[in-house]
Amino acid sequence: MRWLLVVVVLVLSAACTGAPSGPEQPEKPETGVEVLGTIPHDPTAFTQGLELVDGVLYEGTGLEGRSTIRRIDPGNGQVTKQVDLDPELFGEGVTVVGDKIWQITWQNGVAIQRDRETLTEVRRVTYEGEGWGLCRDDQRLVMSNGTEELTFRDPVTFAETGKVTVKRNGIPLVRINELECVGGQVWANLWQLDQVVRIDPTSGNVTATVDLAPIRPKDVPATDVLNGIAAVPNTDEFLVTGKNWPTIFRVKLRTG
Repeated sequence: MRWLLVVVVLVLSAACTGAPSGPEQPEKPETGVEVLGTIPHDPTAFTQGLELVDGVLYEGTGLEGRSTIRRIDPGNGQVTKQVDLDPELFGEGVTVVGDKIWQITWQNGVAIQRDRETLTEVRRVTYEGEGWGLCRDDQRLVMSNGTEELTFRDPVTFAETGKVTVKRNGIPLVRINELECVGGQVWANLWQLDQVVRIDPTSGNVTATVDLAPIRPKDVPATDVLNGIAAVPNTDEFLVTGKNWPTIFRVKLRTG
């Protein structure tokens, strides 16, 4: 499971003396973050997807045997509804489409469509490869798989309709994780980095990199990575959190 891979990667990284190269090379973030407020967050929630719609915060969590989908009151962080996934499924990103929600899975190749109000399963479809992040960009879905690719999908059938390669300064950018579509742009967490990037989904070019390291709780281990970004409708603000973090932060992302 990916949480075990994190431990292995951190150990190997500590043993290396050379700087990373190629698509794995981190970039110094261009801009920073302004914290506007905080909301309590369930510290047992292995956050994989986060989206705020009509005053309800939807969260998908991961790990086999612990994956859930939840409705959360964004005013106090209380979980008002929760549905567990089948024990063999590893939940990933979520996004709202009308009165339905799509929830993808990591290596199970299954996307679950749910009733938005009750969170009950409506149907399942299959896809090839891994599933990491998911968001809705107007008339299409955008999905990440941990590589440099974003895949576009039909919001009704979940069929693939296209792809784009994400590049930062001309170099393919991998480990793209949780997604948020807003204003015709895609915001993305980068796995194992306390950064989010803004992506032009037409060209695939990264147009901003924002450092969120200052908001990382001091008692959260490095293996509990930043993950989860949700735009606050009708504002330029976002809700952001991480896997097993005790806090959701309401922030502005400074992009120069």
